[in-house]
Amino acid sequence: MIHDWFSDYDSGYNDFIKALLQDDIKAMNVYMNRVALVTFSFFDSGTKASAESEPERFYHGFVLGLLVDLGERYSVTSNRESGFGRYDVILEPKNKKDDAVILEFKVQDTNDEKTLSDTVKAALY
Repeated sequence: MIHDWFSDYDSGYNDFIKALLQDDIKAMNVYMNRVALVTFSFFDSGTKASAESEPERFYHGFVLGLLVDLGERYSVTSNRESGFGRYDVILEPKNKKDDAVILEFKVQDTNDEKTLSDTVKAALY
């Protein structure tokens, strides 16, 4: 019985995927920060949304690359039209017992958005 609890979490997944499947947002953030500090340059991601740096696109591509190992368990799609807009990444489970996941990437506009909640509201409306 205990073996069945953990059978869905393939130990071959990277730490980001493991955290995502376990709904551990803090661990996802720790992984992203660790990789960013060790690997990325300021010139890769920039600090704000602009025509030159486009950090949303950079992180979108990076996370999409992290998720490719989920191909046997999820249908991973990116930048498709849905409803009245377009999502960044959707993970649609092949097993209906698994949860679907929608990922959106946003850069905080510090002129208009003072908190993370402000950024979330701006992204959704």
